[in-house]
Amino acid sequence: MLATMRSSIDYSLSKRRTLIALFQGSASAMDACDADPYLRRAAKYHGELTKRPCPVCKKFKIVDLRYAFGDQLGQYSGRIKNQDELNQMQSEYGEFRVYVVEICTDCHWNHLVNPFYWEMEYIESHHGRCTPY
Repeated sequence: MLATMRSSIDYSLSKRRTLIALFQGSASAMDACDADPYLRRAAKYHGELTKRPCPVCKKFKIVDLRYAFGDQLGQYSGRIKNQDELNQMQSEYGEFRVYVVEICTDCHWNHLVNPFYWEMEYIESHHGRCTPY
């Protein structure tokens, strides 16, 4: 079995456009640093600290949240999962969508980083049976 991430969308251009507008003065910090209180609380208690500095306040307080969604997840759809939990879920569930959001716990900058599909990939063996990769 091989877990793959497909249909990944990179939102770096959108992030760049937002930051340029902020630094040029055509957008306010209220627009860019508007994390919902629930998102801030989730970042505080469930976020994974990164080594990336915040693009707005330059402090090293950026955390990533990974939200998993999918029909096969049932009651667990829409919950925050860390990387280890996603790795464990790959053997239990076929395909699900993951949304990665970055949040600064200091200035409340937040941005969707990259959503992607997480799926199990099987290869066909030379005997005609599907076997895990």
